[in-house]
Amino acid sequence: MRARRGDEELDLGPAKQRAVLTALLINANRPVSTAQIVDMVWQAEPPENGANVVQKYVAGLRRVLEPDRSPRSPGSLLVLTDAGYQLSVGPERLDADVFHGYVQAAQAARAQGRLADASGLLQRALGLWRGSALAGLSGAHFDATRDRLAESRATALESWASLEMERGHHARLLPRLGELVVEFPLREELRYLSMLALYRCGRQPEALAAFRDARRLLADEFGVEPSERLQELHRGILRADPSLAAPGPSHPAAGDHRHQPPTAYPPSVVLVPTAAPAVLLPALPPPPAPRSDPFPVWLACTIAAVIPLATCGVTSWLVVGFLAARYRSRMLGVVAAAFLALLVFFMVAMELDGPQDEAGPWAGVGVVALLVATAGGSAAGAFIVARPPGRLPKPSAEIELTRKVQREQARQLVNHHPSIARELCIGRPDLPRRFDDGGLVDINSAPESIIGSLHGIGPDDARRIVADRHMRGPLASVDEMVTRNLVHWSVARALSETLVAVPPG
Repeated sequence: MRARRGDEELDLGPAKQRAVLTALLINANRPVSTAQIVDMVWQAEPPENGANVVQKYVAGLRRVLEPDRSPRSPGSLLVLTDAGYQLSVGPERLDADVFHGYVQAAQAARAQGRLADASGLLQRALGLWRGSALAGLSGAHFDATRDRLAESRATALESWASLEMERGHHARLLPRLGELVVEFPLREELRYLSMLALYRCGRQPEALAAFRDARRLLADEFGVEPSERLQELHRGILRADPSLAAPGPSHPAAGDHRHQPPTAYPPSVVLVPTAAPAVLLPALPPPPAPRSDPFPVWLACTIAAVIPLATCGVTSWLVVGFLAARYRSRMLGVVAAAFLALLVFFMVAMELDGPQDEAGPWAGVGVVALLVATAGGSAAGAFIVARPPGRLPKPSAEIELTRKVQREQARQLVNHHPSIARELCIGRPDLPRRFDDGGLVDINSAPESIIGSLHGIGPDDARRIVADRHMRGPLASVDEMVTRNLVHWSVARALSETLVAVPPG
């Protein structure tokens, strides 16, 4: 959620105030009753004095959106009518409306045969997207709006790709189609275009392999066959149907040099007139800053190796014990205890021989134990720092791509068939399963130990999450963890690919 006045970004206040603004924007230019706002923002937990709370947040929004308005004068942007509060949003002030305007203009241009213009308009529409709509907001109304906008974006992407195919740009389109198939594995139109682009690029075996992948996904995982249109394309590729050949080369219009949807607002699009406040929706918060270790890995390894050597093995157990506590590893705790036992054995052996000029047999054995503690502690310290327990090698690109597709499949089941998702134990790595969900964790049912093992969530956070979902009910989405103050928004965003909220049965 962002709002701008000219080039200045406005501070929209606390999370609930932003949610009230979103409720008004979803119903822009229409009155929204106080009861509706309370239902959208607070859902099943409305405040006791809902009308007063809404009035407070509306007053805060007026101060932000209309700073020049005197305290007792009526507002012109956010007004109170007999039917409720109404937020007046002019043309091209809301980025969702601008997006739909571009899409409609592209449809008209395509109907008139102006393919290059239609493609350019869709590129502008898709360039308005920066991530998931209404990020950080949860609830049935916000979820429905988010799903609707996401569906509109996916449809626009399909239309843009289809236009580029009609224009004969299949070779330049192919890499982007591969990304879109991974992002939307269940949309057959994208798979159709990807197969057709591969065939037109002379890669018939890969086009056939793409169909096999689609059939395996749909048949093996969901028990359905590909659509007749996709099967007909498969048969056409097998017999090298001449009708599948690429159209003649087309010449792009002047200035049309892009072949993928941009990732930022095009400079030529002016969305915000400076004469009045502008409200734009949606936008993600800034990405979290990457975490950095206080020391480089090589320096930490050197320190962990040198300390046992410098102390002749006396501190080996301390070094390994510290690492065991840091990584919460029982196995390392056992190793630390073994090094401590070697040190105690050395001291006992020296005491058994007594103060003699020449060392006896016990002294020799004790020295060997101390040498083992010294060398072993140095090697163990360096190795543990370099390869901490639980840190696995980074998966290859192919493995990560496969897991991303598996997670997307699982999310589709969670969103559209939650009962099947529960039956398949999606998000429950602690239970035996036949369905690979790509490593998802269900925040509503996963045990405390699994949640506490996630990066950025410690044991204390995991206990609070489990206690909160028992006390206040299951979470409707991962973003709701932020609104309930269970985790920081940066943690929720970092774990958005891993966490899922499966509705309870």
